[in-house]
Amino acid sequence: MGKRSALIGCLAWIVWFCAGCGPLPAAETTNPALQPGEVLFQDDFSETPGSWGTWSDDGAVITYEGGGLRILVNEAHYDFWSVAGETFSNVQVEVDATRVGGPTDNDFGLVCRYQDTENFYIFIISSDGYYGIAKLKDNQHSLIGMDQLQYSSLITTEQPMHRIRADCTGQTLRLYVDGNLLMEAQDGDFSAGDVGVLAGSYATPGVDILFDNFVVKQP
Repeated sequence: MGKRSALIGCLAWIVWFCAGCGPLPAAETTNPALQPGEVLFQDDFSETPGSWGTWSDDGAVITYEGGGLRILVNEAHYDFWSVAGETFSNVQVEVDATRVGGPTDNDFGLVCRYQDTENFYIFIISSDGYYGIAKLKDNQHSLIGMDQLQYSSLITTEQPMHRIRADCTGQTLRLYVDGNLLMEAQDGDFSAGDVGVLAGSYATPGVDILFDNFVVKQP
């Protein structure tokens, strides 16, 4: 079964896991006096140990490695993520994501407005050219603005590294890859929260993604 037709089923029973999650900071970091494009938070993962959660067991490894934050998923049909320990409302989040190993039938990307392990937005692409925006609300998964993941030739499958961008501005959610807008959707369930990165597998484990140059900007 292809990714386009299988996604809804996968989202319904994938086990989601958060590495190193704790209480969100009480104060929101966004400053309305800042100008668009000003940096609110950034991390090139060069300082270890950093604030991001790490993890290691038979199912997955999340670690500072190779000058970035590596997520290795060793189980089929699992997604793993790590968050930065910040709180924002309206933001533009960007990261370099490189597939260093494993199948192209994968998913990886950004987390925005993370409330807890059961509530947040997800912006993903796959190495074989698919993309989507989804949310986890009260531990129930759903896509936003689409019924299934869509294919785009803008996601160059021969290229292992992509610059992924997620905009969370009011109720507007946008997903970009390599500077190209892939989609825009509307949702008002979450207004603020943490930011992070995510990687996951479908039928074949071994998804290995390295994240670097993580930046949060004023939109």
